Amino acid sequence: MIGLDVLVTIQSSESRPRRPQWLKAPAPVGENYRELKGLVERLKLHTVCESAACPNVGECWNHGTATFMILGNFCTRRCGFCAVQKGEPLEVDRDEPARVAEACQALGLRHAVITSVNRDDQKDGGASLFVSTIRAIRERIPHCKVEVLIPDFQGSREALEAVMEAGPDVLNHNIETVPRLYRQVRIGARYERSLELLAQAKELRPEIPAKSGLMVGLGETNEEVVETLADMRRHGVEIATVGQYLRPTPQHLPVLRYVTPDEFAGYRRAGLEMGFRHVESGPLVRSSYHAGEALESK
Repeated sequence: MIGLDVLVTIQSSESRPRRPQWLKAPAPVGENYRELKGLVERLKLHTVCESAACPNVGECWNHGTATFMILGNFCTRRCGFCAVQKGEPLEVDRDEPARVAEACQALGLRHAVITSVNRDDQKDGGASLFVSTIRAIRERIPHCKVEVLIPDFQGSREALEAVMEAGPDVLNHNIETVPRLYRQVRIGARYERSLELLAQAKELRPEIPAKSGLMVGLGETNEEVVETLADMRRHGVEIATVGQYLRPTPQHLPVLRYVTPDEFAGYRRAGLEMGFRHVESGPLVRSSYHAGEALESK
């Protein structure tokens, strides 16, 4: 296995691919952006938009949408692609769901996306706080759709059952990369375990759409991307996202290539031919990008 430090060193001695024009994103400025940032700070919440350095934070926040990240801002895993802080997690904040619901109401959300850091220190992986957050949003804003982007809960079916019983409108769990790259990219995760989680979600609640996403540009081939999409579809996934990996810092995995818009269009066509009801595929696509539109598509 090639470690993250070795991969970083290898690319530092080579010419790095230059970031193309099609990867320009709107700057995080504007009145709505400032208001949402103030709301998040006042309620002491975290968003994956900021914690994971999402390139779409300017666009999404100016449209009044955000993906809230519960269970703190420190992840117990050290994946080579992710900008979320790593380290000793904080104590679980049981009042957080109520504050997330308050923020969703203040924003007038019709579709809320809730994700979390990995909490391998918790027996249920943090599933109980997902349940509480779904219920808090439903109680405060009954018309708001709730999408949860969950970790793998270390394969705990009991944890998944609790989340599915709470009845999210979408169950999202990202595969992230092709199986060949798992040991470098998703440290602590297993490809087969993530696929099984998605299949179990559909088994438990067939009426709830299952969703998953991939990053590209980490060294995978187009054939591997298509094969991984096919695996996702075979395990019940109905909504897929495919986006370009962008290196958050020099300490993270290097970008090995920038995938062209034409290739992203090809992934979308391949996915739709496989029977996905919706495929969001493009350079700046992330898991919750246009999430409400994806749920409404048939």
